[in-house]
Amino acid sequence: MTGPAPGGGELDLLVLGSGVAGLSAAVQAATVAGLRVGVLTKAELHQSATRWAQGGVAAVLSADEDSTDLHLADTLAAGAGLCDLDAVRVLVDEGPTRVHELIALGAVFDTERDGTLQLAREGGHSTARVVHAGGAATGAEIERALVAAVQQTAAVVLEGWFALDLLVERGRAAGVVALDPSGAAVQVRSRHVLLATGGAGQLFAVTTNPTQSTGDGLAMALRAGVAVADVEFMQFHPTALHHPAMPRPLLSEALRGHGALLRDTAGQRFVDELLPRDQVSRAMTTRMLDQGVDHLWLDATGLDGFDLRFPTIAASVRAIGLDPAADWLPIAPAAHYLSGGVLTDLDGATTLPGLWASGEVACTGVHGANRLASNSLLEGMVFAPRTVEAIEAGRDGPVASGAMRPLLGGHVEIGVQALPAPPAAAVGQPAPADPAQLLDRLQRGMTTGAGVVRTGPSLAGAAVVIGDVGAATSGAVLVDPGSAALREVANLVTCGSALVAAAEARTESRGNHWRADHPAQDQAQRHRHVILGG
Repeated sequence: MTGPAPGGGELDLLVLGSGVAGLSAAVQAATVAGLRVGVLTKAELHQSATRWAQGGVAAVLSADEDSTDLHLADTLAAGAGLCDLDAVRVLVDEGPTRVHELIALGAVFDTERDGTLQLAREGGHSTARVVHAGGAATGAEIERALVAAVQQTAAVVLEGWFALDLLVERGRAAGVVALDPSGAAVQVRSRHVLLATGGAGQLFAVTTNPTQSTGDGLAMALRAGVAVADVEFMQFHPTALHHPAMPRPLLSEALRGHGALLRDTAGQRFVDELLPRDQVSRAMTTRMLDQGVDHLWLDATGLDGFDLRFPTIAASVRAIGLDPAADWLPIAPAAHYLSGGVLTDLDGATTLPGLWASGEVACTGVHGANRLASNSLLEGMVFAPRTVEAIEAGRDGPVASGAMRPLLGGHVEIGVQALPAPPAAAVGQPAPADPAQLLDRLQRGMTTGAGVVRTGPSLAGAAVVIGDVGAATSGAVLVDPGSAALREVANLVTCGSALVAAAEARTESRGNHWRADHPAQDQAQRHRHVILGG
């Protein structure tokens, strides 16, 4: 069965996902390029990981004490030697223009009394350059503005549709097979497909990601043989509120930028609060292990006007009975952002002609081994429109630029090491299964074996859990092929297999990847692990 398209024909561009990257591309494609655009999302249009983003957008919007060169240097430092220089230069140079375009669409950012944009400093940034909305509700404001624009411009919006797999015909992407809201499998055809499906934070038991973050786009790409890279680098946000709520509420990095302090169980400071996230998370995990506790504390009692400046966070902590003006806030690291993904060139082209990727699902080379705070929303805003421009110019496949360059034989500073595709999950006996129970087992196995602290044996243990859950899930899908929940678990199994394989191969510690059995950084391993899928 073939799904809807305007006028009965196929789309020019099918966008999978409704976060900042997907919606930025959809608006650009419809209003500037005049393409027939469809947006397919498994939830409602406004429900994406973008909505949960707190900190803001990092961009050089003022000449005071800042420059794009300084933003570039901070990004490279955070990325621990694996950022692509050209990709970062595109990010910092084009970012300010994209922020102003978003403001023109109606996004409202916080301002000072004189009307200038209010800027915050976050971990890893050498100066204040992060614009925000509602104190710590930036993602929600960006999503609001983009959803309104898409509803006015997109030809087709398919809410409650779940993309299963890519359609590949004559060596190029031709659309997707998706479950419609009734659970029926439908072909949605398009000349080009943009993966903007977000990350895979639901791989872990403690996460800041919404339930929709199940690695669907990454898994589809792996099954289609599309190259992915840097997937061992899962970033753990150091200051997630330690509370049963899931996803875990974030205590924004901006709090530390304004002077909040990290304290251990004895009340002692133990790390520079403004170091990049990977370093803070490691320091916290080490201190928790030393003290035998499952959380530490963020002391924001010295911040003036907390409720006024951070109303979203204030509401979260007050809802559990804490007063940020008087109480230290319990915190622990939580899975937050996948720094790698589907490998792209500087315009979002992947190794499969007609398939593009942007946002968290993509590996543009911007983040390297560790994403600099508040570069994620910016990446989607910058690189998604570049994809539309490339399509409009007649491009169909990748060129040797950015993170794609070494794979296509271009001159490089950072090489690639090809890894074999992880084996597909064994097909278990057809049997009903509870998706929630399968997900829980997978998350606990990944958290124990492939979390903040990893070793060879722990990763091997995670691989065993992945295999067991994968077999059970495949059997359950045979019984209930229309279950989106089972398909999500299957996608997480595929993503988890790739993450663990890359983590086992990287026998060093770099950025978000911390091997306790190989604690030093090894310059001989300054390369990307590329998995070709299949």
